[in-house]
Amino acid sequence: MNSLEYRKFVVLFFFLITAGVFSVRMFYMQIIDDKWKLRAEEISKYKMTTYPTRGIVYDRNGNKLIANETYYDIMVIEDEVKGLDTNLFCTTFGMSRAELKTAYEVMIDKQGKDEKGESNYRKYRAYPIISGLSSDEFAVVATQLDKFPGFFENVRTMRKYPQNSGAHVLGYMNEVSGEDLKKDSYYRMGDYIGREGIENYYEEFLRGVKGVQYLMKDAKGNISGSQNESKYDTAAVPGRNLVLTLDADLQLYGERLMENKIGSVVAIEPSTGEILAFVSSPTYDPNLLIGKKIGKNYQLLLKDTLKPLFPRPLQAKYPPGSTFKLVTGLVGMQMGVVDSNRAFSCIKSLVNCHGHPTAMSMSDGVKYSCNPYFYQVMSRIVQQGKSRSIFKDSKLGLAEWEPYVKSFGLGEPLNIDLAGDIPGFIPNVEFYDKIYNGAWAFSTIYSISIGQGEVGVTPIQMANLACIMANRGYYYVPHLIKEIKGREIDKRFRTKNHTLVDPKYFDPIVEGMWRVVHEPGGTARRARTEGLNVCGKTGTAQNPHGEDHSIFIAFAPKDNPKIAIAVYVENAGFGGTWAAPIASLMIEKYINGEVKQDKKEKRILEKNFHTDPSIR
Repeated sequence: MNSLEYRKFVVLFFFLITAGVFSVRMFYMQIIDDKWKLRAEEISKYKMTTYPTRGIVYDRNGNKLIANETYYDIMVIEDEVKGLDTNLFCTTFGMSRAELKTAYEVMIDKQGKDEKGESNYRKYRAYPIISGLSSDEFAVVATQLDKFPGFFENVRTMRKYPQNSGAHVLGYMNEVSGEDLKKDSYYRMGDYIGREGIENYYEEFLRGVKGVQYLMKDAKGNISGSQNESKYDTAAVPGRNLVLTLDADLQLYGERLMENKIGSVVAIEPSTGEILAFVSSPTYDPNLLIGKKIGKNYQLLLKDTLKPLFPRPLQAKYPPGSTFKLVTGLVGMQMGVVDSNRAFSCIKSLVNCHGHPTAMSMSDGVKYSCNPYFYQVMSRIVQQGKSRSIFKDSKLGLAEWEPYVKSFGLGEPLNIDLAGDIPGFIPNVEFYDKIYNGAWAFSTIYSISIGQGEVGVTPIQMANLACIMANRGYYYVPHLIKEIKGREIDKRFRTKNHTLVDPKYFDPIVEGMWRVVHEPGGTARRARTEGLNVCGKTGTAQNPHGEDHSIFIAFAPKDNPKIAIAVYVENAGFGGTWAAPIASLMIEKYINGEVKQDKKEKRILEKNFHTDPSIR
């Protein structure tokens, strides 16, 4: 073989080797390793997140409380923007050039920075520059969108609240914050998350699972929609539907009754702990906190001096007033310091009281709401004569009293399925030792016997106390969830919580509550409702900043109760004047399905404590 032929073979050999290497590499990149294929297609295919349909929320009767409505985001891929007519764009979308510039800067800022401090924004990716257009708003601009290369729409669902009520239960949604992104990798900037209420507490069930869609460009380089039957697309998984315990009609009625008043109404089904109504007044239309105007409307609500955003049933702490006498009487009987037939004179020199006959029994004491009666019961609880030192004796008695009271769900959060449940306050030995340097006795703290002084409760706790009375000694943790599609509700909502008081001691107290409403001399005659055996207890909580608060707790019927309720009306005076009739109307509405007490209803609906603070 001559040298020329040898060189030909060498060249051919290297050519074949090189071709083989490239062929193998190309085969690997195109067939075996998908990432190279995806990288090669990056200039013509764009990854887009598809958002799942958020779960629908219903009331106990199948009425929609939270629904979905279609909204549109205007997306932009900066690399695709060509010859943008800024004036035409701003005119089309109803914004100024300055607003467009701000929207662009905010869009970039939202993407955050990486570990090196460099922006995560990428010009070849799609981002929302205008968010939350309603269907009507999008219809106006839809035909003009093709005039702006690089811009296209992305459909997403946002919330709608068909009942226009229950804002403090339902909550709202807004864009995620940096803190949200740190807590949960599910979210990306521009995503929405549940805030407050059910939207927040059951977020993981409601939100569903995101999907992925790859967009294609047409021959002109414009975005033309998704690739048909792309093996890289993944479908979004809808969120789970929820059924709440609320009765939408009762909730709306409660909000009507509490218009122009400050306070709350909480109604619960005693046999289950299911919350039937959860009214915080003043309230607001939850539809104010959706779409583009959420920021503006939220600020207006935040600045309102009546605090419509404040969830009073969970976070307003009040003295329980005379409703606390029920607990004082029960604990006194359980501890053996009194019995149900014990009589006490109404000695006003001990503590002031309204005029009434002498209470000859525990039932009488409840009926007349006698302050000196329960003063003397509490005196025997705290000072049992176990020590010669009055100070030590008082500490022993109060230490024994504390766990009994806390077994009623007082002094600690009830742990319901809404965030922000505060504990209220039940004073103990350590608390008084700190205040009085250890030198205190019953005469120092006697006001707690009638629900004043340092005792603090929330309306949800008082509604739960009404449940305990209805059940004669136990309760279920109050809750709003009745059903999660495909899942069981938390077992803590199906577990009985027993007080430390024997059920037999409840009978005389319940009898007294019935007499409060139905007998002459009872403090809540305005709570009477024909055909319903309402059992209740009034309370008038002292308020150092103005008129006393009007309080009433109740349940009905007396046997096999269907509803328990607590009503607080701030600065409204005596509990029997305003809180009691509101409770009776709510009870009638729920049990009978309609209200026939027209005069009582008219009186409540017309009362405006904002313009007319008179309690007469």
